[in-house]
Amino acid sequence: MKFQTIVQMKWLKELLTILCAFLFIYAATSKLLDFENFRAQIGQSPVLSAYADILALVVPIVELIIAAMLITKKLRLVGLLAFYILMVAFTAYIIVIMNFSDFIPCSCGGILEKMGWGEHLVFNIIFCLIAFFLVMTLEVENTIKKLRTH
Repeated sequence: MKFQTIVQMKWLKELLTILCAFLFIYAATSKLLDFENFRAQIGQSPVLSAYADILALVVPIVELIIAAMLITKKLRLVGLLAFYILMVAFTAYIIVIMNFSDFIPCSCGGILEKMGWGEHLVFNIIFCLIAFFLVMTLEVENTIKKLRTH
């Protein structure tokens, strides 16, 4: 691979990782700034209502922890895996709500709240794919580094 291509790929991965971190920082901040509304919306969910109080606290805190892990080089792989798992969980929730619920409350924050459910599903799938790409490329890089040191 050409040096220029390697540098471009490195910057692309950094940019995508920062984008993932920003998404969770933005989402968590929006939820915390409008906490009562966020908790009320989770309480209206046919799937999550029993856990509304705890989820209203845990979700934004976990999002901020994952964002911090994404920014920290040593924790990046764990952060990417956590980001991917949480995005898959959010995406699965959207699919369940869209297909099995008559009432569809939105508990997202900020501009994400303005999206329709179909748009939100596509948005989440894109971020799942980004996270998957980042995890796989980081895993390949780590494997190559290990092979070179042996």
